[in-house]
Amino acid sequence: MNNEEKHALAEQAYQKAFRYELDYGCCPQCVLAVVQETVGFVDDNTIKASHGLSGGGGLMGQGACGALTGGLMALSAKFGRDRHKLDAGRGINNYKKSKELVERFRNEFGGVTCEELQKQFTGRTYDMWSAEEYKAFDNARGNQCAHATAMVTKWVVEIL
Repeated sequence: MNNEEKHALAEQAYQKAFRYELDYGCCPQCVLAVVQETVGFVDDNTIKASHGLSGGGGLMGQGACGALTGGLMALSAKFGRDRHKLDAGRGINNYKKSKELVERFRNEFGGVTCEELQKQFTGRTYDMWSAEEYKAFDNARGNQCAHATAMVTKWVVEIL
């Protein structure tokens, strides 16, 4: 695939991931589902396994943004170390690609945790286990989480 085709595919992935996040939520699953649909290699079990990573892990906000973790899982599904090769070295190529994604994310959004993004997007953090707080967050963030999810998906396609 040439650069023009890759760019077009990355833009298509952005649009689809943006829509999925708005329609379905669970940013890591949205990233992985769109990567699966646009370039393949991500299986359904990987998408399922990412479910608990949403909202910084268990909707707690303190871990890495779910979209970012979904992107890291997508890169690892392609470039990560296989189970039968645990003793064959660290797999530095995957780490380099993952580092690139994290750096792009941090540069674009000013942090990597869900709480940092909540503050960037709305000026404060929220208890996503409180229905009232979650609704307030959902209203305050607008399309910003969808944009973050879509950007991660776009970057993953570009890095591949």
